[in-house]
Amino acid sequence: MATFAATMQVSSRSRGSALLFFLLMPFISVAQYPGWQQAVDYAMDITVDAPVHQYAGVMDVTYTNNSPDALDRIPFHLFFNAFQPGSMMDVRSRNIADPDRRVGDRIVNLPAEEQGWIKVHTAQVGKSTVEFNANGTIGWLTLPKPLASGKKTRIHLEWDAQVPRQVRRSGWMNNQGVEFSMTQWYPKICEYDHHGWHTNPYIGREFHGVWGDFDVTIHMDAAYMVGGTGVLQNVDECGHGYGPSETPTSGTIDWHFKAEDVHDFAWAADPDFVHDVLDMEDGPTLHFIRQADTAYGAWEELPAFAERMMRYYSEHVGTYPWPQYTVIEGGDGGMEYPMCTLVRGNRNLRSLVGVTAHEMAHAWFQGMLATNESLHEWMDEGFTSWIESEYMAEEFSEARDEPHYWAYGGYLNLVRDGGEESLSTHADHYVTNRAYGTAAYSKGEVLLNQLAAIIGEEARNEGIKRYFDEWSFRHPGPMDFKRIMERESGLELDTYFQYMINTTHHVDVAISSVRITADSTIVALERIGKLPLPVDLRITTSDGTVMDHHIPQIVTQGNRPLGSGEVLLPAWPWTHPTYTVAIPASHPGCTIELDAQGWTADADRKNNRVTFGDGMIQEWRLGSGTKR
Repeated sequence: MATFAATMQVSSRSRGSALLFFLLMPFISVAQYPGWQQAVDYAMDITVDAPVHQYAGVMDVTYTNNSPDALDRIPFHLFFNAFQPGSMMDVRSRNIADPDRRVGDRIVNLPAEEQGWIKVHTAQVGKSTVEFNANGTIGWLTLPKPLASGKKTRIHLEWDAQVPRQVRRSGWMNNQGVEFSMTQWYPKICEYDHHGWHTNPYIGREFHGVWGDFDVTIHMDAAYMVGGTGVLQNVDECGHGYGPSETPTSGTIDWHFKAEDVHDFAWAADPDFVHDVLDMEDGPTLHFIRQADTAYGAWEELPAFAERMMRYYSEHVGTYPWPQYTVIEGGDGGMEYPMCTLVRGNRNLRSLVGVTAHEMAHAWFQGMLATNESLHEWMDEGFTSWIESEYMAEEFSEARDEPHYWAYGGYLNLVRDGGEESLSTHADHYVTNRAYGTAAYSKGEVLLNQLAAIIGEEARNEGIKRYFDEWSFRHPGPMDFKRIMERESGLELDTYFQYMINTTHHVDVAISSVRITADSTIVALERIGKLPLPVDLRITTSDGTVMDHHIPQIVTQGNRPLGSGEVLLPAWPWTHPTYTVAIPASHPGCTIELDAQGWTADADRKNNRVTFGDGMIQEWRLGSGTKR
């Protein structure tokens, strides 16, 4: 077994070397995604037949091809078609080992009047009638001639749809009685980038979309209040607490919304909705829409929390750009959409604040950064979970040294159970729902938080803001994020991201032996897990004196900034399974601990700590159970 032995050299090298390395690096960002983005503008007119949960839609779309390729067909998502017996979503749910309890076998048992469907019956491009062929949840529109690079085309669609009984995210009559949760409800153009078209059939996972402007008019029975994405244009005509006018008692109301630079449009409606509003100073208008009979205590307090979380995210990630944000009771848990979220309503205060904090944070990582969630779901869900945990710990004065406790625990439980799948797995193709959820939420959060062990908290936190500034509205990928963190820290992060994304290797570093002599402390470490990270070693004497030491990895070509009094030890090559260092200090009564700050997801912390009583010469070995 190869051993790396390092004789202690007293050093206080800190960020200076990292900055020097950074200045010598070529200042070039190798983008995973190209510099162009497709663009699409929707103008929709929707007439709802509320009693039968059906609607008719008319849509004019202006699609701009900013890619270098000529396009001969354009695909559309038809999400409601997933809510039919025999659909891919239905069959997948009935065959996966651990089905989502909200879905299970519900789709196969839906009667005809509760199933979902979208049927496009008219398709035109310019003045030409064209073919529109649906295949499950994807429909293809054939262009009369290829759409050249840099050109735009106008598409006209007319369709009929039946809203499904709510099973997952979309539908009517959720389990708390909200009548319409209208998400993934219209023919939505698929995203096209340098990978080509993204036409993944919908099975209930993640989304990817094209930014554009939406102009949506919804003709709805006057009894219903409507809320959702966008700014209501005709407030005075709608009543229902939006404006000063009286609410019509019969007929229909035309709810007219506009939204700019969003990649989706969602809305909800119910006769029992009531509306509260908070106008932030120097911030967006916050709307809160819930059923009148929802337990109101938590909702009454929610606006103040929502304002604080909006300010927290704007400070720690970047400025929220849209004029409004709406929290709507209508989800089967919580789900994010541009400028709004739908959440389950009957919750205690902390639960309601928590789900709102998570879904609102998506406005940054899904609404503005909008990584392809199907390919890199952890960049949205994981990063969203990270900033949510940071906010909740501060809001509720929780332990600041472990705001990510649940993420680390969930990830390591799956590691120990042997059920982990790599983050490079497509969101739809994880073998189990548990593996998907742990990867997307927990491991994604761990990946971001654990960066502090390599580059330091300040560089990571500043890197997040830099990432947002440079990549908003550009669909970044993993390497784009990695390069931002490298440029911010001046360190090389290839190995960390390769291991975390493409493997299931984990961290497990052990103290294998300690020998305390009259003039030195000799510590031997062993890397049991295959994921190599820097190691923080702390010696705490019996009188409370703390001595911190940092062991970097050679592959990072530098080290994070050192803390006050922290000592830099020689780097530990990842090729060497063991590492020994002689520290020129002797404290017979002491505790020796690895990763005292808890930054790393070490799978076995029982081998990270050794405590000695008083005595001049002492020795301990892992597994021996004895100290001399």
